[in-house]
Amino acid sequence: MNQADIERMESKIAYLERANSELSDVVYGQQRELERLRAQLQSLATRLESLCSEGPAYTPEQERPPHY
Repeated sequence: MNQADIERMESKIAYLERANSELSDVVYGQQRELERLRAQLQSLATRLESLCSEGPAYTPEQERPPHY
């Protein structure tokens, strides 16, 4: 193996290490975003559940027709 081959392999390794680091940063960011979205979804589900459990404000008989 000559010096040019070694330099070429070192260059490829450096490129792969940089790409791996960039991909790791992207995955970390996606994980944080996923956690934030899950928390938001849980919050919305809780709010929806509480609104549904309150029941309707009016029964169909009590509700005014749309033309009023």
